[in-house]
Amino acid sequence: MHETKYIFVTGGVVSSLGKGITSASLGRILKNRGLKVYMQKFDPYINVDPGTMSPHQHGEVFVTKDGAETDLDIGHYERFIDEELNRFSNITTGKIYQEVIEKERRGDYLGATIQVIPHITNAIKDKLKDAAESSKADVIITEIGGTVGDIESLPFLESIRQCRNTFGKNNTFYLHTTLVPYLEGAKELKTKPTQHSVKELKSLGIDPDAIVLRSSHPITQEMKDKIALFCDVNAHAVIEALDEEIIYEAANNLKRQHLDDLIVNHFGFDLDEADMNEWQSLINTVKTLDKTVTIGLVGKYTELKDAYLSVTEALVHGGYSLSSKVHVEWINSEALMDDASVTILKQVDGIIVPGGFGKRGTEGKINAIKLAREQNIPFLGICFGMHLASIEFARNVLGYTNASSVEINEITEHPVIHLLEEQEKVTHKGASMRLGNYPCKIEPSSFVHRIYKSDYIIERHRHRYEFNNAYRKEFSDNGMKFSGLYEEKNLVEIIELNNHPFFLATQFHPEFKSRPTKPHPLFKAFIQAALKNTIH
Repeated sequence: MHETKYIFVTGGVVSSLGKGITSASLGRILKNRGLKVYMQKFDPYINVDPGTMSPHQHGEVFVTKDGAETDLDIGHYERFIDEELNRFSNITTGKIYQEVIEKERRGDYLGATIQVIPHITNAIKDKLKDAAESSKADVIITEIGGTVGDIESLPFLESIRQCRNTFGKNNTFYLHTTLVPYLEGAKELKTKPTQHSVKELKSLGIDPDAIVLRSSHPITQEMKDKIALFCDVNAHAVIEALDEEIIYEAANNLKRQHLDDLIVNHFGFDLDEADMNEWQSLINTVKTLDKTVTIGLVGKYTELKDAYLSVTEALVHGGYSLSSKVHVEWINSEALMDDASVTILKQVDGIIVPGGFGKRGTEGKINAIKLAREQNIPFLGICFGMHLASIEFARNVLGYTNASSVEINEITEHPVIHLLEEQEKVTHKGASMRLGNYPCKIEPSSFVHRIYKSDYIIERHRHRYEFNNAYRKEFSDNGMKFSGLYEEKNLVEIIELNNHPFFLATQFHPEFKSRPTKPHPLFKAFIQAALKNTIH
C-alpha cells in the first residue's frame, strides 16, 4: 500500500527567512530523485484566502488550475517543482475555522463542544490527507507560515506535532529554518537566536530532524557542531543556507550538503542520486546572459514588487530562453496622466500592463497603451490590461470618447467591458469570479496561433468582467482581431492588432504557467519582439 511521507518546514527568529524557497528547492531535488512531490502552505491569518486581500499587504494572488486563490509562495512551489498544484496547496486559519463552524451548524458533531483540540487540529490534519489523496504524492512538503512563537500559528504547530504519532516517525520529518545574524560591531555570527528558536519549538513538542541556518556570512563547522549539541540534532543535519545571488542556486546548495540524503534515508527510500543537469543548465544560462532588454511594467502597485511577482518571473523566464537579461522599469500608472509624462515609455523596449482591479490609475494605463499602439512599441496586456486595451481602441480608433468598463464607470455610454448576467447578483467578493483553468480556441490565421502552435490551449483566469460582444463587429472592421475565444460561452480570450509588430492582450493570466526551464510562449514571444525593438 502507498504510504505518503510528510516534511514539515517551520521558521524561527524572524519572518521572511525564505522558508518558501528552501521548501521549493528541497521539492525540486526530491523530484529529481524520482519522487512525486506535492507542496502545501499553512497560513495563520484569519482570511479564508488571499483573494480579497490588498496587494500592498500580501503581494500577488496566485491562482491554481482548479481556481483556488492562494499565497504567492504557491507560485514559487509550482515554478520550482514544475507541477500544477490545487486547492489543497494553501490552507488558512480562516478556511479551517469556517469549515469547522459550518459542520457545527449542520450538526455534524452531534452536539459535542467544539474545541481547538481535537476539532481544529483534526481539520488541519484532514487537509494533509486531502492533499495526499488528491495528488497521490510520495512526499508532501508543508510550510508553516509565520514564526515559531506566534500565537496565530499554534494550532498548525500542534497539528503537525500530532502527525508524528498519526503518520509514524518514519513517515514524518521536521525541518526548522532559523536566522544566524551577523553583528557588524562584534564582527561575528551569533547562534543564540537559533538555540532559543529550537527551544521554543521543542516546548511545543516538536523535535527538529534538521536545521537550516540562513545567514549572510559562512558558518563554520565549529558553529554547526555547537548548534547540533545545544539543539540535539546530528551535526550533518545542520545545513548552511547563505544568501544567493541566483535564487536557483539554493537547490544545489542544499544538495551539496546532502539534505536530500538525510531525508531519503529517514524515509527508507532506495533512490538514485538527483539528476540536476537541467537545473545546472538553467543556472549556467542565468550566469551567461549576453543581451539586455528593458520592459516597462505599468501598474498601480509598483512600490511593492511582489504584487506582480509571477509577471516579472515570467518576463525573466522569457529572457532566459533568449540569452537576455530582462530589466523591469517600474512605472506607476498614476504618473502617466498626460502626453508629456507618457514619453518616458519611449525609452523602454516593450510595455506590459498586468492584471488589476478598480478605477485608480486606469487613465495612465490607457495612455501607456495608446503610446504602444501608435509608436509600434511591443505591448502585452493581461486581464485588466486587455480590458484597458479594448477601451483605448474604442476611444481613439472608433471615436467613442466616453467608452469604458462598467467596473470603472457603471453608467458609461459605451460599455465595451461589461459584467456577465450571471455575475450581476453576486454580492460576496471572495472566490466568486471566473477562476482557474478554461479552454480557449485559437484562430488558425492569427499571430497568436504562430506563438502557441496549437488550435486549443488551457489557461488560468481571475476576473469578473468580460468584453462586450455587441462591439465585436465594429472592432473587427477597424483592425482588431479576436484571435482566441472561450467557445462554450462565446467569450473573448485574446485580442491582437493587425499591422503592429506585437500588440496582444489576453483575458487570462499566462504568467501563472511560466517556469524557469519552460518559459510561457507568450512571454518568450513578447521578449523576442522587445529585443527586435532594441535593435531598431
